[in-house]
Amino acid sequence: MTQTTRLPECTASSPCRLYVAFELGSTQWTLGFASTPAERPRVRTIPAGDLAAVAREILTAKVRLGLPVAAAVQGCYEAGRDGFWLHRWLAGQGIANVVVESSSIEVNRRARRAKTDRLDVGRLLSLLMRWAQGERKVWSVVRVPSPEAEAARHLTREIDTVKADRKRLRNRVQGLLAAQGAHLTLGPRFLEQLADARTGDGHPLAAALVARLTREWAHLAAVDARLHELTALRDAAIAAGTDRVATVARTLCTMKGVASTSAAVLSAELFGTRTFENGRELGALTGLVPVPYRSDQMVHDQGISKAGRAELRALAVQLAWLWVRWQPDSALTQWFRRRFDSAGGRSRRVGIVALARKLLIALWRYVTHGVIPEGAVLKTATVAIE
Repeated sequence: MTQTTRLPECTASSPCRLYVAFELGSTQWTLGFASTPAERPRVRTIPAGDLAAVAREILTAKVRLGLPVAAAVQGCYEAGRDGFWLHRWLAGQGIANVVVESSSIEVNRRARRAKTDRLDVGRLLSLLMRWAQGERKVWSVVRVPSPEAEAARHLTREIDTVKADRKRLRNRVQGLLAAQGAHLTLGPRFLEQLADARTGDGHPLAAALVARLTREWAHLAAVDARLHELTALRDAAIAAGTDRVATVARTLCTMKGVASTSAAVLSAELFGTRTFENGRELGALTGLVPVPYRSDQMVHDQGISKAGRAELRALAVQLAWLWVRWQPDSALTQWFRRRFDSAGGRSRRVGIVALARKLLIALWRYVTHGVIPEGAVLKTATVAIE
């Protein structure tokens, strides 16, 4: 008995479309293809990064599923270590693609569930077809940044990484000394002090330990030099740059209480490389919005969503404390003091998070629309980048 393949009916209201989901791994990629939710997905595995194989499998899937060669293709994959280069390549091939936030994907809530690349790509493909048919809340789509926006973030993120390396090295040196009962100042004369250092019970430090501390100190000096170089590059870019990131950072630096470090990060991560329709989008991106839990008689506070980068939230909170100090007459500071000063303790820590969200929105309005926060004071004269 001859089996016939039923070709999908392509009409103006229901055009033919090939759906493809990518499950990206470090050594191999799993691709799932389908044209309708009812059919069994076609699943293929290719070497990771083999774009020629991707193009070949897409063309083969169109033929096997009975689609015209010119049929539109809708793809998706989860945001992860591969970044956005594949998305840009697919767009260059005329393929519509979405990058999906991994934590927003529906999963089985059982404690034990089967998980393989083949099963994952099948679920992803099913969700893609639901999303394409109008079910927009099935997952969260990532806004893919431009290559220029990605490049603008490297300097500030590198500075954060180098600062973390510096802290780790300093803690290691202090820990090694503390284990011997020795306490030295980590300053310019560290190596001189190390030569005469003694353990807590009065013995000289072991030669192997002195050699290791000497190497660690040389490593720390190199990291300090790198940090100094990067900071100088950042300050020079803010002072003389002509791109939007530098312009926004200079604008932020005119506000009293905002220095070059926070201005550079806020510009590169938020105001200089992204666009927002309203303050709610900004709050949601930084993860500073509350997440309520109300079900029947169960009502409790889950805190903030903590979406996005934790470094941005930490910076926003630090900036909020500085704002309270340097902008005491602003409406935001007065609101904070009126609501939380008398409560003290934990309430102030909760309140400063709310102030951080309000402050970010106020700074966004300032750099975007030129609206100075109510009662805020600008720096009286042009000052050197701090």
